[in-house]
Amino acid sequence: MTDKQLNNLLKQMTMEEKVGQLVQLATPFFKGATDRGEITGPMENMNIKEEDIPNTGSVLGASGAKETINIQKVHMEDNRLGIPLLFMSDIIHGFKTIFPVPLGISCSWDLELAEQSAAIAAKEASTAGVHVTFAPMVDLSREPRWGRVMEATGEDPFLNSTFARAFVRGYQGDLEHDTSKVASCVKHFAAYGAPEGGRDYNTVDMSEWMLREHYLPAYKAALDEGAQMVMTAFNILNGVPSTGNAPLLRGILREEWDFNGVLISDWGAVKELIPHGVAEGAKQAAEQAMNAGVDIEMMTSCYTNHIQELIHEEALEEAMLDEAVMRILQLKQKLGLFENPYRGANEEEENQIVLSKEHRDAARKLAGQSIVLLKNEHILPLEATQNIALIGPFAQSTDILGPWSWGGSSEDTITVHAGLSQYVSQDKLFAAKGSDIETSTEQQLQAALSTAQNGDVIVAALGEHSDMSGEAGCRADIRIPEVQLDLLKKLKELGKPIVTVLFNGRPLDLREVLDNSDAVIEAWYPGTEGGNALSDILFGTINPSAKLTMSMPYSVGQVPIYYNRFNTGRPKDAPDAQERYVSQYLDIPNEPLFPFGYGLSYTHFEYSNLTLSNSQIDEDSILSVTTTITNAGQIAGEEIVQCYVRDLVGEVVRPLKELKDFTKIHLQPGESKNVTFDIREEQLRYHHANLEYKSDNGEFELYVGPSSAEGLKEKFRLRKQR
Repeated sequence: MTDKQLNNLLKQMTMEEKVGQLVQLATPFFKGATDRGEITGPMENMNIKEEDIPNTGSVLGASGAKETINIQKVHMEDNRLGIPLLFMSDIIHGFKTIFPVPLGISCSWDLELAEQSAAIAAKEASTAGVHVTFAPMVDLSREPRWGRVMEATGEDPFLNSTFARAFVRGYQGDLEHDTSKVASCVKHFAAYGAPEGGRDYNTVDMSEWMLREHYLPAYKAALDEGAQMVMTAFNILNGVPSTGNAPLLRGILREEWDFNGVLISDWGAVKELIPHGVAEGAKQAAEQAMNAGVDIEMMTSCYTNHIQELIHEEALEEAMLDEAVMRILQLKQKLGLFENPYRGANEEEENQIVLSKEHRDAARKLAGQSIVLLKNEHILPLEATQNIALIGPFAQSTDILGPWSWGGSSEDTITVHAGLSQYVSQDKLFAAKGSDIETSTEQQLQAALSTAQNGDVIVAALGEHSDMSGEAGCRADIRIPEVQLDLLKKLKELGKPIVTVLFNGRPLDLREVLDNSDAVIEAWYPGTEGGNALSDILFGTINPSAKLTMSMPYSVGQVPIYYNRFNTGRPKDAPDAQERYVSQYLDIPNEPLFPFGYGLSYTHFEYSNLTLSNSQIDEDSILSVTTTITNAGQIAGEEIVQCYVRDLVGEVVRPLKELKDFTKIHLQPGESKNVTFDIREEQLRYHHANLEYKSDNGEFELYVGPSSAEGLKEKFRLRKQR
């Protein structure tokens, strides 16, 4: 359909039909749905009438080629102008083939594999008839109590931005010409990852300087990469709910960033303006959301019931409605739905590619690159000749897909036990549960201790149930549950070496785990091929290389904790620091248990010969930074080399370190490689007190190392010529 035809279509639409395009309803509302039933309960309470449904613009949660084709077919017959539906779903880290949760993916620091995972998810979803994924979530978070950190890519704005771009490339690609791609909806705008107390949907209050310096860059990066949609956040931002925040949505997003795509509310967020206390009722909520620029209302009926009335009362201009409808129609045009309303949906192809060997192999590879080795007291890798006692609630559990893996199934999931069985004969593998996630019986405990006696080494598979993280999965106590800690301590008393493997969706307080383990592996929720990938790590087929993208706290009392913090006027480590009157805790260290960028290998890498091409740069020159990395161990391995900069004197305070670049290299035993990073003036810019984004002349420190907490250091100066 041409632009002219699209404009003509808009002119033919009644106001009721226009408003319908702004409404998104869940699958059971639609006639062609498999499990439709009657519109009762919460759906009836939405005051959606049967005659409203043919005008609806988009569907939430439908999947499977057969169902999406059927819903679309019936809808096209009922819609007066033949306007097709958009099918949208939460495809976060895989469709049917589930990859590690995004926090785990980010620990790979591998942009190519991240992009591939999104491309595979899009390919599987598109054959099932999905047009839009609500991903990536790019909310920067320094808050491990918040359940949705599993869906984020960590605490660093630069790393978040690079992953945001990679995911958008993978999902969208050449969207207009490649039907194996889906439109990407970046979320949640804005600053959803900074809720007070780590409690979901809670208050966010921060300066515009902090917002622009740390929280907005990843959203902007996703849009610069071409993301077609944006989803509003549930939270308030500086007193105003995001879904009704005109300065944020129309100001920054639409006017400043020139975003012309579709803006959708999160589930029920328009009507939630009422309990937030900024709207008296649904009518005022609709007015505020429309004025703010929200095009699609998800799963509430404020628009349906009140937009026309507001226009008739001249509280809203019909031109504003037309703009919103046109943006939705343009996305449908871009997807080619007017010519092919069943875009990509194909039952035969769906059966062939979903969970194909190629896709499972890719999931296994990425999971192996995402698993972080936190501790190893000369116990790993294991030998196939050893007797292995596999103990813990995750020993044979399929609950390793993680939240937002609704398309995945337990039957397709490789458990830890199944993975180990690929390496160890059945007569050498002994398994017992020991406890459930949060409860235990004496019988379970004794059976586990008896089973553990058969092992030369104990693999303790512990962690959080998937419902303990993800949306609304917030926790004040971020240790593993007490019954599992008790189990681990009892296993420790047996005097056998213990490898603890953790399945969870957030950074945890791991002090007790470390004290009672000889090796600790952070597996996150590794996905469909999790058991195989973990076994590849345990037995050394893969040498672990993943590194943390969120700091792991020593105690929840440190939270929020992050590497790129500020020095304060009384830093604890200053040369002339007093003993007491400095910025410190009296009972715990200031530093995290494991810092951003940390992760071990089965080999050891040495850094040497940090050299700078010059001691000074200006706005037109490049500073080349070269370091020699040597594999000083006995086996081949990969190292993620990280480059940080500190601006020593700024117009406003600057972080102690900021990640500027990174690369992954592979080295054979004894091999050395030179790694070079290029630093340019634009990488030294920041937001000043007046929010101007620029750099300052002055001295900088540059670090290259294996984590944010260690490395080689040199200094250089920036001296701009103009």
